[in-house]
Amino acid sequence: MSKLKRIIWPQVVLFGDSITQFSFQANGWGAEIANKLVRKCDVVNRGLSGYNTRWAKIALPRVIHNIGIDSNIAAVTIFFGANDCSLPEPNPQQHVPLQEYTQNLKDMVAHLTTVGVSADKVILITPPPLHEPDWEKECRMKGCPLNRLNSVAGQYAQACVEAAGQCGVEVLDLWTLMQKEGQDFTVYLSDGLHLSDRGNEFVALHLWNLLERRLDALPMILPYWGDVDNKNPESCLLNHSSQEQ
Repeated sequence: MSKLKRIIWPQVVLFGDSITQFSFQANGWGAEIANKLVRKCDVVNRGLSGYNTRWAKIALPRVIHNIGIDSNIAAVTIFFGANDCSLPEPNPQQHVPLQEYTQNLKDMVAHLTTVGVSADKVILITPPPLHEPDWEKECRMKGCPLNRLNSVAGQYAQACVEAAGQCGVEVLDLWTLMQKEGQDFTVYLSDGLHLSDRGNEFVALHLWNLLERRLDALPMILPYWGDVDNKNPESCLLNHSSQEQ
C-alpha cells in the first residue's frame, strides 16, 4: 500500500498584541478573516496581550522558526504599536522609544525573510487612533494617569508605515484610515484603545482587501461534497492534489 499523503493546510499567522489576541472573540476581525478562508487556510492567532515590539522581537523566533523552502505560511500580519507608544513616565514598562520601535519592526521582518517567509507575504499594521477621554477613564479605574496620547500613536503609526516601505512589505495604516476626512473614529473603539464591533469590522474589511489577492485563488482543500463519487470516494478523497506532501 502506498504511503498516505498528508494534506498541508496553508497558514495565515496573526502576530500582535491584545488587539490581535482578542480578534477571535465574537465579531472579531481575526474570526472574520478565518471565516473567509475556511477550507483554504488555517488562521493562527498569536496575539500576546500587553506586549510591545521589544518583547515581540524576542518571542517571534519561537513563534515562527525555520520553515524551509516548502513553507505552508501564506501570510503574516505584524500588529504592534499600541503599547510601544505608551508615554515613558506613566508607563515605562510598555513604552518603547520611537526609533527602537521602528528598528524592531524591521528586525521582525528580517527574521521572517531569513526563515523563508518572503516580504510579499508580510503585512504591517499600525496602531489605531486613541480616544484620550475614554482611555483616561480606563486608566483612572486602574489608579493611574492617562498614559497614551493620540498624537503620539500617530507618530508610531507613521514610523510603521515608513518601516514597511523600507522593508518592501505592505502596510495597513489604521491610524490614518480611521480618521480619514475627519470622521468620528470613536465608533471604532470600545474603551478608547481597543476595538469595538465596528472597529473589528473595519479592520477585517481593510485587511481582507490586502489578503484577498494573495489568498483568494488558493484551492478549496478536499473536494466539494457534491463532487465526491459515492461509489468510490477514495478515488478523490485520497488523491486530491492540492497542498499535499
